[in-house]
Amino acid sequence: MTTPRRAPEVLLRRYWDDPDTPLVTAGLSALSVGYRGALRVRDLAYRWRLLRTGRLPAVVVSVGNLTLGGSGKTPTVELTVRTLQELGAHPAVVSRGYGRSTRGVRVVADREAVRAAARVAGDEPLLLAERLPGVPVVVGENRYEAGRVAIEQHGATALVLDDGFQHRTLAKDLEILVVQGRAPWGNARVFPRGMLREPLSALRRAHLVLVTNPPDAAQVAAVTETVRRYNSRAPVLTARYSLEDALETQSGRRVPVGELAGRRLLAFAGLGSPLGFADTLDSIGIRRVGFVELPDHHWFTARDVQELTRDGRASGAQGLVTTEKDWVRIRDLAPSTLPLWVLPVRLALESGRDLWQQALAAALATHPLGRSVS
Repeated sequence: MTTPRRAPEVLLRRYWDDPDTPLVTAGLSALSVGYRGALRVRDLAYRWRLLRTGRLPAVVVSVGNLTLGGSGKTPTVELTVRTLQELGAHPAVVSRGYGRSTRGVRVVADREAVRAAARVAGDEPLLLAERLPGVPVVVGENRYEAGRVAIEQHGATALVLDDGFQHRTLAKDLEILVVQGRAPWGNARVFPRGMLREPLSALRRAHLVLVTNPPDAAQVAAVTETVRRYNSRAPVLTARYSLEDALETQSGRRVPVGELAGRRLLAFAGLGSPLGFADTLDSIGIRRVGFVELPDHHWFTARDVQELTRDGRASGAQGLVTTEKDWVRIRDLAPSTLPLWVLPVRLALESGRDLWQQALAAALATHPLGRSVS
């Protein structure tokens, strides 16, 4: 059972999967034509240098996707940072900080500590700051200015752009495109008729493609075939989520995820592609009594907690279960009277480890400061 919240984003995602009203479909298609036109104008503005791309004195690695959320960008950013550290760089994460309550450039974390709360930082930057202690995390609508702060004030020799594939104000040395293995292109239509941020022809810009959690080899082959229509060079790698110990939030207790097998839990998630989380729960044997789907980056309220608790009790749940990113957005509220479990994940390369290392090492080699160590 899936329990939808009637937010426009959730309803739109459901319509993409099951369009049933010709008039709505026609309207979304017309808006999609306008959106594609705006993308084209923007691209021409950069080509004609009406809009400018700046370069900073550091290696810049972009991690992004072609779809609206849900591909695994955040764990890929973490993996990229850890690899750059292994290669001798001092990386920093630069993010827009989507959903935050602030504007301008903000330092979420420096080498000593986390310096900002979730609403100031945004959920993903704060999560990255907590998972990557000692790594500067800077947010800003202008990635060039945010990157400059990371370099000049925090000694970064490499910048990792979170959600940077569509970003053009900062020159990039390596474009990593993350593709969701379960439904890589959605319905293969451009927003708002579908979940593509850009037409598939944008695949030609990718230097490396990472397919996350593919269900089987046939799906990897299908993604590779699509990539090859537009890009003959980019390696196609695969990676899979590995679950870390589950956190029971009331007690702070951590247990192996296997101990949750067989438990009746109500799941909830505010993600770009929440059904991937549902698949993860099923894979470890959790008995889902329901799944509450919320908008991506949804900021929870006390009422949300009350409703989730009520829904859980009504369905006979032994507790609630959610993602680490959702926990960042709910943990400052009064807790549910039901146990709440959080499932942290880490991304592990399944194929192409050598190609991954080589691509990042080659990016570092393009800049004399890339490998400097203070």
